[in-house]
Amino acid sequence: MSNTFTDAVDDILGVIPGSPLDQLRRRRPVTRDNTQASYLALFRSGQLDDAGASERYAVALFVALLHDNHAAADFYSAGLVQAGASPAVTSAVRDAAQSAATEGPYGTYREPGLQGENKPGLQWVAGQELRDALGPRLTAALEHTHLLVFRPREASPAALQTLLSAGWTTTGIVTLSQLVAFLSYQLRIITGLGLLNAQPTAEEAELAEAQNERIYS
Repeated sequence: MSNTFTDAVDDILGVIPGSPLDQLRRRRPVTRDNTQASYLALFRSGQLDDAGASERYAVALFVALLHDNHAAADFYSAGLVQAGASPAVTSAVRDAAQSAATEGPYGTYREPGLQGENKPGLQWVAGQELRDALGPRLTAALEHTHLLVFRPREASPAALQTLLSAGWTTTGIVTLSQLVAFLSYQLRIITGLGLLNAQPTAEEAELAEAQNERIYS
């Protein structure tokens, strides 16, 4: 595999060098470079054996589909195939995302003072057919990912124990959490830049880049 990688956000958005969107991104080089560095650390590092490459790309595909971002889903689906996943696994991840689709965030706070902000919602659990296709580790990872995306207020030691019981190590769980956090950030950038891609005004461009910079920092 080549050691030279193009910018992931540019790839997903189809940014043309020299285009207004390319110029917009290059006005905040630190944010752009840090976003790409985070992508490389999470998806191109050879030091993440506790969360295999196919598992990371499967989670990324799942998160992109949960956010209804089909360009990002296609990007991560290609990565999943490149990582060696079978077509059956790719199809199963897409089926899982379809069955897990909902809107959030929601959930129940453990803190007594926040009970008034509780909001019910889907507690997604993979069906047996999906569990058979995905295997116990990836099934547990996707169920936990759904919790982090839609029910972060319900993260708990019991949820982490479910991952441990499915074969995840503590290091792998940390990587999984970092991955989901990064993907949520990256997808917000992609969505915002995609909206600005149709003739952004100077004021809108400055605002969008400033917001992206604050999100990252």
